[in-house]
Amino acid sequence: MHDDNRGLRAHPPAPGIPPTPAAAFRWERETWGHVLRCVPLGVVAQHLFTCAQPPLPLGSGDRAGPGSTVARDSDEAWALVASSVGAVRGAVMRVRQVHGNVVRVLPRDAPEDARAEDRPEGDALVSNRSGLVLAVLVADCVPILMADARSGAAAAVHAGWRGTCAGVATAAVARMADRFGTRPADLVVALGPSIGPDDYEVGEALVADFAAAGHSEAARARWFRRGGQGERWHLDLWQANQDQLVAAGVRAENIHACGLSTFRHPAWLESYRRDGPRAGRMAAAVIVP
Repeated sequence: MHDDNRGLRAHPPAPGIPPTPAAAFRWERETWGHVLRCVPLGVVAQHLFTCAQPPLPLGSGDRAGPGSTVARDSDEAWALVASSVGAVRGAVMRVRQVHGNVVRVLPRDAPEDARAEDRPEGDALVSNRSGLVLAVLVADCVPILMADARSGAAAAVHAGWRGTCAGVATAAVARMADRFGTRPADLVVALGPSIGPDDYEVGEALVADFAAAGHSEAARARWFRRGGQGERWHLDLWQANQDQLVAAGVRAENIHACGLSTFRHPAWLESYRRDGPRAGRMAAAVIVP
C-alpha cells in the first residue's frame, strides 16, 4: 500500500441501502467499500463485483504514464480488489478489452512469466493456475465469472453486445473444456450488474448483426423485443448470455444473474450509457481455486 493513497482505504458512508439483487447474491462490505458476491459461486471460488461505493480508479491508469499519481491510484485500487479475494496485486491478470470473443489462456504448466501489466487483447481470461486473479472491467457490459472445483479452473468474461453476438461466453467455456478438461455441467457461473433489458435500446442494424452472426430466429425472439417510446428494439444481454451458456452445456440451475441494471442505480452502479465518458468502471474478479 502507498501511504499517500490513504483516501482509497477510507470512504464516506454509502448513500442509503444498496439495490436488491437476485436471491443468489448478497452485498458485503469490505474495509474499503461495498462488493457484490454470488453465494453459489462463493462455494467454489472467492470473487467479487465492485460498485460505485467507493468509485475505484480501476481503469484510469491505462492512459497514465509510468510513475504518475493516476497510475499509482489505479495500482492501489487493484491491490484492494486482490486483497478481498485473498491475493496480492501482482496476481491480478487482465486483458485489453476489445469487444470480441478472443479468450486468453493462462495454464498452470506455462512458464510463470505473466505480469499484471502484460495485457494482450481479448475479452475473456481462463486459467487453472491456482492463486491467479482473473478480472474484467465493465460499465454496462455483462461481467461473467465462472469456476469449476473439479478441474480447478476459472474464467472472467466481458460480454458487451459485440461479445455476446460473437459468443464470448461460449468461447470461454469451450477453451476451459479443451485446455483444462472442464466439464461445462460442473461450472458455476455468475452474471454481475450490467445494463438491463428495459434500459438497453438498440437499433435495427444491431438486430441484423445478430442474424448475420447465425443466431436463430427463435433465439433473437427471446433476446430482442420492442417497447418504449417509438417501439424501439431492446436487447436482453442477460437472457442472451444465459441461453448461450446453456447451449454450451452449463446447467441452467448453475447460472446466476444478479438482475441489477447499471442504468437504474446511479448512486451504486456505473453506466456508460447513462453518464457517457464521465462514467467510471467496475471490476469483476475471481481467484482460480
